[in-house]
Amino acid sequence: MPGRATTTVPPGERGATRIADRVVAKIAAQAAREALAELPPDAVPPHATVAVHHDRARVRVSLELPYPSDIGGQCAAVRDRVASRVHALAGMDVPEVAVEIERLHLAPPHGAAPGKAQGWTR
Repeated sequence: MPGRATTTVPPGERGATRIADRVVAKIAAQAAREALAELPPDAVPPHATVAVHHDRARVRVSLELPYPSDIGGQCAAVRDRVASRVHALAGMDVPEVAVEIERLHLAPPHGAAPGKAQGWTR
């Protein structure tokens, strides 16, 4: 607007954007889902909790995996994906991603009919 004076506020005094912890947790849970090739049919989707301090987020992801599988490889993929997505989307460093396996789902043997009970019966 003509004739209107403009004032410049120094960057340190302009304020800041704060991203809620629950938003960071949702980003982390979605990243964990993306990192896993396939979840067992009856598995609960991954969920995450976070502790944010300034621009750093410590993340704990809980998930269920198929067994037998490469559990260590899947956990490493989850850690990498969660750290990179939280950094990219929330702008936070992620020094720690703890992966907690809540349950292992036994895969049916090859040739077994789906839905049939597996294991020993008396």
